[in-house]
Order: sequence, then structure tokens, then C-alpha cells
Amino acid sequence: MAAFDTISWEKQGHVLLLGLNRPEKMNSFNMPMLTELGEALQKFEEDDQLRVAVLFGHGEHFTAGLDLAQVAPAVAAGEALFGPGKMDVLDLTEPRRNKPLICAVQGWCLTIGLELLLAADIRVGARDVRIAQMEVKRGIMAFGGATLRLPQLAGWGNAMRYLLTGDEFGAAEAYRIGVLQEVVDPGQQLARAVELAESVARQAPLAVRETLRSARLANESGRQAALAILEEQARDLMMTEDAAEGMRSFIERRDAEFRGK
Repeated sequence: MAAFDTISWEKQGHVLLLGLNRPEKMNSFNMPMLTELGEALQKFEEDDQLRVAVLFGHGEHFTAGLDLAQVAPAVAAGEALFGPGKMDVLDLTEPRRNKPLICAVQGWCLTIGLELLLAADIRVGARDVRIAQMEVKRGIMAFGGATLRLPQLAGWGNAMRYLLTGDEFGAAEAYRIGVLQEVVDPGQQLARAVELAESVARQAPLAVRETLRSARLANESGRQAALAILEEQARDLMMTEDAAEGMRSFIERRDAEFRGK
């Protein structure tokens, strides 16, 4: 088990549970927490036994956002938020993760909280979640991906409705505009996220990664960029041991046992 002060780390089979662990501060991010989350995601990426991660918050809230008193001076000074060479937890710059991340949120989900949601691949929220990208209320702007991802995900008008006002919105609105894929009763968000993660983890790891890679490329670089490598991706996967196992399991009418090879 990895040892962190502000992040909990727990393996459950092929699933990693990553918990924001400053509940006494509503999981607000200071510099050590940002660095540790980057280190934790780096370890996740490097561990061949781990296939999917679930990010959640301990306590009543996912996160109250950035501790601006500490983080703002560091940003102004040009410091690396996640530690030099560590995984970008917002998945904007290299090194980027290649494995799926599922996010489970409840209570306050402010500023970097929404940006972590937007960086995830599947998002589950409790009905009590309160989301806001409120930087404009503090004289600054969102700089963790919200201006890039929210208009693409939710549509221009929906995104500007919240990015330009800093207003909060709840689970129903988040579901309507595509920020959340599922809404559950409070207290059930982590269990549901783990259930989804376990479903993903049962699939062929190489196929999952290439699916994620193809979809991300199309989303970020356009259809033609993804199409250019699509046939090669599919052909390479067909030559893997997992593809052979998938065919055997189909013929033998049993669940496949994938090894990521």
C-alpha cells in the first residue's frame, strides 16, 4: 500500500480506490495534496495489476476546491502543481494517464472538483452534490480544463451559463448537461462507481486502453486523426493473447479471463 498523508490508496483486485483525505478541510487542495494525487496516479499508471481507478472524497464533501491562499502564489510563481514529471491529475499535459478513471462526488464539488470530474471518463454523483466553477467570483479564471472541456461536453450556452456567472448547480442539472452519467442517493456514489469500475476491469485491459485512446484522440484532435490509426489499433489487438482468450470464451460459452497480454 502506498503511503500518503492527504490521499488514501486502496487496491480492490484490479481496481484502485483513491480518496481525497482532508475531510476536516472539506478536502480542499493545498500543494502537498496536489503533489500526492499526482504521485498516486503515477503509481496507478505504473502498476500492471491495476486496470481502473476510482477517485472519491472522504467525509461529507468531494472537495471545496483549491486552498487559494497557498496554491495561488505557487501558480503565480510558475511551480509545477503535481510535482515535476508526475501525472497531471487534470489530464491536460504530459504525462497523461492511459487507464480509465471513474469519479464519485458528493456534497461540495467546487472549482478543481468540477475540473477533476471533467477529466474523468465516467462520473457518478450523489443527489446532494453542489457543483460550481466559481473562479470569476474571485477575480480569476478556471485554469484546470473547465474552459476547454465544459463547452465541448455541455454545449456553449450551458457552459457559459455557469462559467461566466460562477453559479452553483445540482445533480439534476449536472445530469441534464452531461457532467454526470448517473445520479444516486447520498452515500451510494462510491459503491456505484466501484461497481462500474469492476465491470470495466473485467474487460480486456489492452482493448480498454485502446478504446480510450481512440475516443480521446477523436475528441481532442478530430475524427480524421483517430481514423488514421483505427485499423492499425484493431489489427494489433486481434493479435493479442487476450483476443484469443476472448474468442475461446465465446466458443466455450464462459466468461473470459483476460491477462492484459
